[in-house]
Amino acid sequence: MRRRLLPGFGLSLGYALAYLGLIVLLPLAALAWKASGIGFAGLLHLLASPRALSALRLSFGGALLAASINALAGLLVAWVLVRYRFPGRRLFDALIDLPFALPTAVAGIALTTLYAPNGWLGGGLATLGIKVAYTPLGVLLAMVFVGFPFVVRTLQPVLESLERDVEEAAESLGARRWQTFLRVILPLLLPTLLTGFALALARAVGEYGSVIFIAGNIPGHSEIAPLLIVQKLEQFDYAGAAALGVVMLLASFVLLLAITLLQRWSSRWTEPAR
Repeated sequence: MRRRLLPGFGLSLGYALAYLGLIVLLPLAALAWKASGIGFAGLLHLLASPRALSALRLSFGGALLAASINALAGLLVAWVLVRYRFPGRRLFDALIDLPFALPTAVAGIALTTLYAPNGWLGGGLATLGIKVAYTPLGVLLAMVFVGFPFVVRTLQPVLESLERDVEEAAESLGARRWQTFLRVILPLLLPTLLTGFALALARAVGEYGSVIFIAGNIPGHSEIAPLLIVQKLEQFDYAGAAALGVVMLLASFVLLLAITLLQRWSSRWTEPAR
């Protein structure tokens, strides 16, 4: 009789479901139950307010744009780290993980100090009429900062595992470099690139600490949805805060579901290439 490393299926499944229920499902159920206290009419009234709409638009719109920027820049950086050897490469590679380890409040203070109107970079940009700190552009910058490592670290192992034979075969058939990249390499990387995009998007949507310092938190201009939730909690409006949390949860779930379906479609589409 073959011995299993883990207990029987029933016991293992029970432990897994219990852990998932206690850590994930139970808090989400409590959030939904608390949000139900505001009622459907109250929820519509909350979402119809210009302040809430502006905060949600900035949070999700900024997160989508930041994840798109990170997808392009992360692909380039991962490609350079894998395909080239240059002095300081290991140090450069280690710096990619800095946003992982850096406390978000420290990151926010550093970005604000750098891009404030009297900062090292902010002063020069201000003379050109570009204001970063305390604007939606500063929010976007903070979201790009925290989400960038997810794309690079997701792509790196896949790039390292790609064989050069396919590229050499394409070049031997007369394909140019850009044709080899677009028609051979990119289809193989697309599912992984979408995964990195989804991770960066999820990180940016829920970011709070690094954003509030550089955002300026001006209602209707540079205020994000997580900050609005915190302010409602400070006003003891727990049902309103929970309702906004449920809206963000549902919107995030829809976005991630769409990306997952797109990733599966791209995997099937690139199957013949593999």
